[in-house]
Amino acid sequence: MEKKSTNVIPEGFLWGGAVTSFQTEGAWNEGGKGLSIVDVRPVPENHSDWKVAIDFYHRYKEDIALFKELGFNAYRTSISWSRIFPDGEGEVNEEGVKFYNDLFDELIANGMQPVITLYHFDLPLALAEKYNGFASRKVVDLFERYARTCFERFGDRVKYWITFNEQNLVLQHINHWGAKVPEGVDPEAFAYQVCHNVFIAHAKATKALHEMVPDGKMSGMITYMTTYPATCKPEDALANVKAKELLVDFFFDVFARGEYPSYVTSRLEKKGIRIKWEEGDAELLKENTVDNLAFSYYQSRIVKATDDGEEPAVTGVVANPYLEANEWGWSIDPIGLRIALKETYARYKMPIFITENGIGVREELNENNTVEDDYRIDYHRSHIEQMKLAMEEGVEVIGYLMWGSTDILSSQGEMKKRYGVIFVNRDERDLRDLKRYKKKSFFWFKKVIASNGAELE
Repeated sequence: MEKKSTNVIPEGFLWGGAVTSFQTEGAWNEGGKGLSIVDVRPVPENHSDWKVAIDFYHRYKEDIALFKELGFNAYRTSISWSRIFPDGEGEVNEEGVKFYNDLFDELIANGMQPVITLYHFDLPLALAEKYNGFASRKVVDLFERYARTCFERFGDRVKYWITFNEQNLVLQHINHWGAKVPEGVDPEAFAYQVCHNVFIAHAKATKALHEMVPDGKMSGMITYMTTYPATCKPEDALANVKAKELLVDFFFDVFARGEYPSYVTSRLEKKGIRIKWEEGDAELLKENTVDNLAFSYYQSRIVKATDDGEEPAVTGVVANPYLEANEWGWSIDPIGLRIALKETYARYKMPIFITENGIGVREELNENNTVEDDYRIDYHRSHIEQMKLAMEEGVEVIGYLMWGSTDILSSQGEMKKRYGVIFVNRDERDLRDLKRYKKKSFFWFKKVIASNGAELE
């Protein structure tokens, strides 16, 4: 008798979409919101500003109705710090609190768990100008106050939290944390200090969540780019190990184990970089580890040894010639997702939450007011298949969130880079009517969720 296969995905698995506040909400100067560092970012030619985005602030009920039709049981977005505290400190803006209360209530009423990121690269502008962002421990303390305010106001309903989006980008992009290198200061040493301050802010928020929302779950999140040695030369293999240590392992080690790994401390010592630790920092990190590890996954790269044997994470990471890529040069590698899941679970034995996955493509509506996006169906199908294979091999995955669900402005302000299963009718400069249209992938993803991942054709 043929053995009947069972679906490896458990009941209660989180299916949904993921966005940010600044890429979706618009209403940049409504509801008492203050300016963020994103609001004043220079807008490149043929890109968009963030003033309207896709107008989620006014249209969230319409979008949530579409998400309900899709079958989502989870939806990830971020809270805009400058909606809660317009200047990052000062008094709470009750109008901003009301918006998020209404949004979370609407999600829950329609069967979706809110998955909420506290910080997604949009520091209140006042904190960048006054304190140099997370270069200052004052901003670390203000972030804790902001996090505690969110847990107090929303923690009765919101149970899944992420401190910082893609926290491993801090070393390469301190500007996302509102910091600028002061004149005469070593940029690398400064970046590591900002990185440390962000770790402490993360630990303080994790401590606050576990105190204030006992059933709350905190994720430590990175962007996971699987890397392979460029060749089987031992030098390339070693360079790949070092790149992964700096890009991935360092952050997960601190999130999960609560201490700096020796490969980082020895590296800093060799370079003469001394991070300023305040009293209690080590205990804070050690005592406030996360409940799960989360990552965005889009692509893989290869790593070549550099001539001086140093910094492969920065200079030696290049495109894989064996893989197809999208128009923006992002390699399509579903097996890389499985490798990421397997390596992470083997190292930490902790639940893993895939909080972003998707493909950006230029698209326009056809004569039937839809998009025949078979390439997106293929992309998600192949990644979900590899996720399931990893789960069959014993990896505990708690959710899969597509990036976008509705088309949104990219992080650089590009409407042409569309990720969603729902088309939003606007481009970079012309807002058109912002109407929503279902793509072919909408109906495919609806079927996937209805079958809890069993039906992928």
